[in-house]
Amino acid sequence: MRKFSVSNLTLALVLTGVGAVAGLPARAQDADQAEWAQRYDADARLTVSRSTTPILSEATVAATEAAIEHFREIVANGGWPQVPTGHQLKLGTNSPAVSVLRKRLIVSGDIAAETGASPVFDSYVEAAVRRFQARHGIIETGVVNQQTVAALNVPAETRLRQLETNLVRLRSFSKDLGNRYVTANIPAAQVETVENGAVVTHHIAGVGKIDRQSPVMQTKAIQINFNPFWTVPASVIRKDLIPKMQADPNYLHDNHIRVYNKEGQELQPEQINWRSLDAMNYKFRQDIGGDFNSLGVVRIDIANPYGVYMHDTPAKGVFGDDFRFVSSGCIRLQNVRDYVAFLLRETPGWDRDHIDQVIASGERVDVKITPAVPVYWVYVTGWGAPDGITQFRDDIYQRDGLGVARAADMAPVTQAAAPAPVAKDDNEN
Repeated sequence: MRKFSVSNLTLALVLTGVGAVAGLPARAQDADQAEWAQRYDADARLTVSRSTTPILSEATVAATEAAIEHFREIVANGGWPQVPTGHQLKLGTNSPAVSVLRKRLIVSGDIAAETGASPVFDSYVEAAVRRFQARHGIIETGVVNQQTVAALNVPAETRLRQLETNLVRLRSFSKDLGNRYVTANIPAAQVETVENGAVVTHHIAGVGKIDRQSPVMQTKAIQINFNPFWTVPASVIRKDLIPKMQADPNYLHDNHIRVYNKEGQELQPEQINWRSLDAMNYKFRQDIGGDFNSLGVVRIDIANPYGVYMHDTPAKGVFGDDFRFVSSGCIRLQNVRDYVAFLLRETPGWDRDHIDQVIASGERVDVKITPAVPVYWVYVTGWGAPDGITQFRDDIYQRDGLGVARAADMAPVTQAAAPAPVAKDDNEN
């Protein structure tokens, strides 16, 4: 069990911006009760801050080891109670279920034991719920909906086993990964760029669907394609494009997708028998255009045998969803220009102004990344951070072997409102 001094606890409170630190025993909180009383109202309005510690690092390994020891103690003490289902608990709710919720959040360190067991859902409980949601990759609404209840009710013993499973994964990546590199954590649907041992930029991402999974791999980013065309992969033609054309004969035209035969001659959509697999014999290419092209304004080529890559998207609404497992294996990036600027930082002549100018020109431009930047696509569903925060994500591809129900299976998901052409990405350009 970790030992916390009063000064360390104060620092942890400042770093996390909340009154209770995940993984922190209640007796350590008692040691700083005077400061707690003074800061409590302010802390109730704050949430978990982003860590600058790379998820692939020796510091994360050490923090995960510490989290495992703490969770072993939680399990030994009987774990935490199950929050009653069938209720949407929110600010102002008065219910015995809120008392159970308080006890659950106390055990995990998301709220102080001093808040008691009141059945009233007050601002302190709301702040604790937001904190819990932030640690589990759920949009921070402060409302205990079905998805949040599903995460709350994963047993402590299962969370412990999840951390132990992921510690093995983290240890395999804890050595020298390079001075500059990129990590895409698939279950978290997040990407981070790292330089000199610290996270430079964070990017919310859209990753592979459950039936079209993004692969785990180690590779390098080798080239940037500005204002790219998009060539529809055979799998997307079969699974998406043909059904869409059967439903709407104007689909190709509306989404700026052209048809070519093997001789490179353009055909009209009505020349194809859409009630068969005839379309598989043709090439479908979407015009350049950041407002509608499935790759947006930029594609990042990464060397791999799976035919996947990273790219922009015109459907930015996906980045505001809890459920971002929406692609055909590629990874879509929020704030892609910042990401490209990181990759090209050491490539002569490619500062941010030049990047913006090339994108604005609308012209097709390719640039080689010099030197190539290491890229790691990993599958990590549970980890600790040096500030004491313990993070968990859904085992979306069911690779932990623990049988945890996905939150996506527990409740309906609101998808992005923006129209999306075909599957929005995949295996070739």
